[in-house]
Amino acid sequence: MKKYLIILIFLLFSCQQTTQEKPSYRQDFTPQEVKVMHAARKIIDGAYYGTFITLNNKEQPKARIMEPFKPDEHFVIYLATTPKSRKVSEIKNNPTATLHYFDKTRVGYVSLMGKAFIENDTAVKHKLWKAGWERFYKNQNNDYLIIKFIPKYLELISIPEGFTGDKETWEPSRVSLVK
Repeated sequence: MKKYLIILIFLLFSCQQTTQEKPSYRQDFTPQEVKVMHAARKIIDGAYYGTFITLNNKEQPKARIMEPFKPDEHFVIYLATTPKSRKVSEIKNNPTATLHYFDKTRVGYVSLMGKAFIENDTAVKHKLWKAGWERFYKNQNNDYLIIKFIPKYLELISIPEGFTGDKETWEPSRVSLVK
């Protein structure tokens, strides 16, 4: 009986998702998808700021302008915040998020849809720390968190690159980043 109780407790705890997902990233992009991703990086670089969108407990999207770090090779993007911000509790309640960039000079936008996770690892926080942030985060250990945003797919409109969307529906070009 104890054996079954231990197994049941183990199963219950292992079913709760308390850590971030480990996505299986695609490597088999078509030449067209590679062009879309290249255009997306140009817009992200030109936009500088992004709009980070989370869902509150009533499933109402909440948007805020942020200064994201540059995306990695899989478009994983880090953002900095305070543990007291509403977005932290929103992410803990529902990790679904969107990060949107608009570049007026390139006449285009990129929307990345995925999940966000709170990162409180000291090494990661130290690596991403920027000089001058001490005026926003008085105590680097307690007043500063990192949000790790892992996109599942991106959508793009880029007029100079020829990605103008569907002529009838205006649906943007889309690339799935994970399998």
